[in-house]
Amino acid sequence: MKENIAAVLFALITFGVSVFAQDPLADPNKRDTQKPPYIVPEEPEVRKNIAKWQDLKFGMFIHWGTYSQWGIVESWSLSPEEYKFCMVRPEGMDYFEYMKKYEALKTTFNPVKFNPEKWAEAAEYAGMKYVIFTTKHHDGFNMFDTKFTDYKITSEECPFHTNTKANIAKEIFDAFRSHGMMAGAYYSIADWNCNDYWWDYFPPKNRQINYTASKFPEKWQSLNDFINNQLDELTGGEYGDIDILWFDLCDMSPEKAPQWDRFASTIRGNNPDAIIVARHQNTIYENYRTPEQRIPAVPLDYPWESCMTMATQWSYKPDDVYKPADDIIKILVQTVSRGGNLLLNVGPGPDGELDPTAYARLKEIGDWMSVNSEGIYGTDPVPPYYEDKLTFTSKDGNVYAFYLNEKGESMPEKIVLKSFEPASSKAVYLLGYDRPLKWKRTDDGIEIVIPSSVRQSSPCDYVWGFKIKVQ
Repeated sequence: MKENIAAVLFALITFGVSVFAQDPLADPNKRDTQKPPYIVPEEPEVRKNIAKWQDLKFGMFIHWGTYSQWGIVESWSLSPEEYKFCMVRPEGMDYFEYMKKYEALKTTFNPVKFNPEKWAEAAEYAGMKYVIFTTKHHDGFNMFDTKFTDYKITSEECPFHTNTKANIAKEIFDAFRSHGMMAGAYYSIADWNCNDYWWDYFPPKNRQINYTASKFPEKWQSLNDFINNQLDELTGGEYGDIDILWFDLCDMSPEKAPQWDRFASTIRGNNPDAIIVARHQNTIYENYRTPEQRIPAVPLDYPWESCMTMATQWSYKPDDVYKPADDIIKILVQTVSRGGNLLLNVGPGPDGELDPTAYARLKEIGDWMSVNSEGIYGTDPVPPYYEDKLTFTSKDGNVYAFYLNEKGESMPEKIVLKSFEPASSKAVYLLGYDRPLKWKRTDDGIEIVIPSSVRQSSPCDYVWGFKIKVQ
């Protein structure tokens, strides 16, 4: 078996790109393999927490803010840039008039159906093991009780501030932790409501600060102080242990970098094992990398997580179209087979509820995970990672082969496995079926036979998982 694995490794190194030629989910571009070398954190407790996080494989992303009331893209309609996703402001409406209307959403935001326990229960059933919640998006509205601005969910001008669950981030972190999940805080370094970010002396130019940091060092320092103070709030104990600080829009200025050393000192002074994710910075403070809305074409030599939407938009959109459960499951197994985690996003509505379709998808995913999670959690990638309709993971001397069926395809009578040979005659199992399957060697590899009784009543819908003992 070791000789067989060695041969496969040689084939992968020599012909690795072509292995994925038939993979419909892979990103064909090389952006994830051409990044600067990953820098391993120095702190052993951080490395240990990253390893723990890597074994979890599946998490929930939650994008939520006042923008849900309009059902528009989160924050980006405030950015004065000529991108389609920014240009949702009604034609003819003055930019500053629009900004005032947007900021006034604080005075009408009242998500009285907010029930984080219901979200956490649904996430746990789906097999999710951690949560990342948007404590502050680029628009600067804070979904936690910060003391450094009144642009927040607990402001007296926000009708929800009298609700017992008004400190939304705390409620979410507490609920998900009570279900055994790691808690992570999304925090945008950009803050388009902060006068030290977009100084009101100048109009905004783009997503970055609208002044030159070196010419106005006091404003630049004040901005970094503001960020550091909020990070101290989030990690200082009131919100419990924050395992992950997930930073977005980290390039505040074209000439100066945020004070990452200082931020990290504050964060890890409070939470010594906290994972810091300064997206796209390629520094010691990007402890894992985050390809967005795509799966890397090949396994990567660093910790990574693919963040994807369950529907078409990160934030709530009325009548949004959700991915079918089988597509989501295929995305999950493909991501895990390449050594990554999947962070799947939901966008609560203005009333504080998830769309019924989101709950339905989480239920379907959970039904599948109840049968197949053995081949997901705590697994490692194994060459050749993908062949024909099969994608692979490995754990404890076993290879797990997931059959990526076509839409509406029934379970096949036979499956051919080219890359692995079982250790014995009774070493192949269908997950969810407790009897070994028959197999035999052929000119094409290993042929696994699936009994007609199993095919007529398979243990799960969509993707089928096989466990092959190879040691």
